[in-house]
Amino acid sequence: MIDVNLIRQEPEKVKEGIAKKKTDPKLVDKFLRLDEKWRKVSESLGGLQAEQNKISKEIARDKSGHLLSQAQILKKRIEEIKEEEKDLRDKREAVLNEFPNLPLEEVPVGKDESENVVLREVGKKPEFDFKPKDHLELGEDLGIIDFETGAKVVGSGFYYLKNDGVLLELALVRYAFDFLAKQGFTLWLTPDMARERFYLGTGYAPRGPEAQTYVIENSDLGLIATAEVSLAGVHADETLPVEDLPRRYAGYSHCFRQESGGYGKYSKGLYRVHQFTKVEMFVFTKPDDSPKMHEELLKIEEELWQGLEIPYRVLEMCTGDLGAQAVRKFDLEAWMPGRGDWGEVTSTSNTTDYQARRLGIKFKNDLGKSEFVHTLNGTAIATSRAIVAILENYQTKDGTVKIPKALQDYVGKKEIGK
Repeated sequence: MIDVNLIRQEPEKVKEGIAKKKTDPKLVDKFLRLDEKWRKVSESLGGLQAEQNKISKEIARDKSGHLLSQAQILKKRIEEIKEEEKDLRDKREAVLNEFPNLPLEEVPVGKDESENVVLREVGKKPEFDFKPKDHLELGEDLGIIDFETGAKVVGSGFYYLKNDGVLLELALVRYAFDFLAKQGFTLWLTPDMARERFYLGTGYAPRGPEAQTYVIENSDLGLIATAEVSLAGVHADETLPVEDLPRRYAGYSHCFRQESGGYGKYSKGLYRVHQFTKVEMFVFTKPDDSPKMHEELLKIEEELWQGLEIPYRVLEMCTGDLGAQAVRKFDLEAWMPGRGDWGEVTSTSNTTDYQARRLGIKFKNDLGKSEFVHTLNGTAIATSRAIVAILENYQTKDGTVKIPKALQDYVGKKEIGK
């Protein structure tokens, strides 16, 4: 959540910021009205409780019974005010949770993904002397991807990996983990579920236009959309020693996403599925260091994809395509010959203190005062989309697929299909 004091003290700035993210600026006025009512009722409640405490201390000495009668009336009034305060607090909290994080000034203003900015292209696109296949055809021909059985057992959007497909997925995970361990990341294998507080606290709502989370019926649990959720929860309600910041974590998990929107021709196959595996980077850092750390995460993503020798481009998201949590976001899109276009394979976001405020994650600054940490996240490897890019870029005329040099030792061979 964003800072309540920022809404109170600079409402016009907040209106301008959330409008850039396609959120109605009237939300600010709605919140301020509720906030004012809640503060007045809270103040009234505090006064009544102070009076109650005073009477409680004097009631034993009162022989007339007047104070006892007064205390009973006061108790009933306090109960009524408490109900009113809770109702206003809940409404105020619900509205506050609708606020997105405010974009940084340097983020390009735009309405949607069509106005994202291409920063650079890296690598040379492969040239084929044959018509390239897409990954779905390649995967089926090579016997390494099975969507038909996935649909039978689970439903549309689920799949099985087989034989070299399994080895390729595991190779990608080891490749990412080995690289990140050398960069000082602590490696985590996280649960695939989290309590509601943590998926809501990181901004993954189970309902609404950005809904992703599968909720577990009759429980307080949801399937995580990314290890960002489970890693953020590690230090909930903690104050981290400043000398331990930044903390760099790399989490391996399965990821579950509803993906209920219409995504057109590019959604077929492994590109947009309901379950996949991902190695996610997550960082807790001091506020002043978060912009630099964001650039570091982007650099790591680029180095990982350069190591796979797959051409990619870097995009900066415009304000209309940032999502609720991020103040700034970069995507990597790999070249995918099967579609003849680019496709997103990683993203990295600076969420400043938006998640930390919800989850109560702080540190003590040099003056000994508690502040909220900043959190950042970035995809190291999402295996499903990496497999798409590898199959399509490394395919050969005879239908086999070469394995990137960086993965050959993990897979134990140089080519799939021979």
